[in-house]
Amino acid sequence: MQIKTRLRFFIYFSLLIFIGSLGFYSLGENWSVLESVYMTIITLSPVGTGETQPLTDAGKIWAIIVILFGVTVVAYLFTEFSKEMFRLDLYRRNKMLKSVKKLHNHYIICGYGRMGAVIAGELYEKKRSFVIIDNNPEKIRKIEEKGFLYIEGDATLEETLIEAGVERAGGIVVVLNTDQDNLFVSMSIRTLNNEAFLVSRCSVNDTSAKLHRAGVDKVVNPYVAGGHKMSELLITPQLEDSVTIKTPQHTSIDLGIDEINLSELEQFDGMMIKDSQLREKYELLIIGIIEKNGDLKVNPGSDQILHRDQTIMVIGTKENLERLKESM
Repeated sequence: MQIKTRLRFFIYFSLLIFIGSLGFYSLGENWSVLESVYMTIITLSPVGTGETQPLTDAGKIWAIIVILFGVTVVAYLFTEFSKEMFRLDLYRRNKMLKSVKKLHNHYIICGYGRMGAVIAGELYEKKRSFVIIDNNPEKIRKIEEKGFLYIEGDATLEETLIEAGVERAGGIVVVLNTDQDNLFVSMSIRTLNNEAFLVSRCSVNDTSAKLHRAGVDKVVNPYVAGGHKMSELLITPQLEDSVTIKTPQHTSIDLGIDEINLSELEQFDGMMIKDSQLREKYELLIIGIIEKNGDLKVNPGSDQILHRDQTIMVIGTKENLERLKESM
């Protein structure tokens, strides 16, 4: 509330208590000042506490008058409080929009479900600028608790995308609840920004082709990816990790990443990587070396000497990894 409004309310409320107390004091039989003030307060309040002393007919009429004027005060207070909350929400929204307008080459996350929350956490850890679009009040509350930038609105509306800075974004991910919304939003994004890298989620494989035609660069089906991952780990539990890559011709290439302790390959002890012939014999690449103390060296050179107390991280097809393990 403004200062003048608060002052007027304070004066009005003080006069109401004073005049109400004066009336009860005058009309009551042997009422003290404290009892009169108390009676005025409980008359104005919704608590419903009983009278301190029995009221005369004149006292009851006075209580009705006090209640009528009190209702006016409460209604006025409620109206002003609602206006204040509206101003506060408007101030927060304008402040958020100003922060978003400063972003360039940032990322936009359309939808803050389970996938959206994971993506936001990853971007935050990597100190990347991003803004989230969602219209669910409960999710907005969680976003505010995290301190992330957001636009509260419907991602299917172009004005919401524009408020999020879609025309200046460098990358956009669409993870809404339905494939229809993901497809519609992806099409809207491409009409506003044809350069940003666009990733979308889909639940049905048939939607994947439609998303690609709509201009989506990468489509992720979490159910297929998760199921494939779990089946691979189930079949080959000795593998540290696995990944499936699809070529533009939609040919799948299954790669595995494994950690192998060189104490099991003693023939490599003291040998340089280029002399190990892992590439020539097994078509495998050493992408990392883990020292005994836990230090990791990524992409070691071909002149790197191997030691039996090291662990190497090897990448290649699962068949070639199996061939290497059979030779151990």
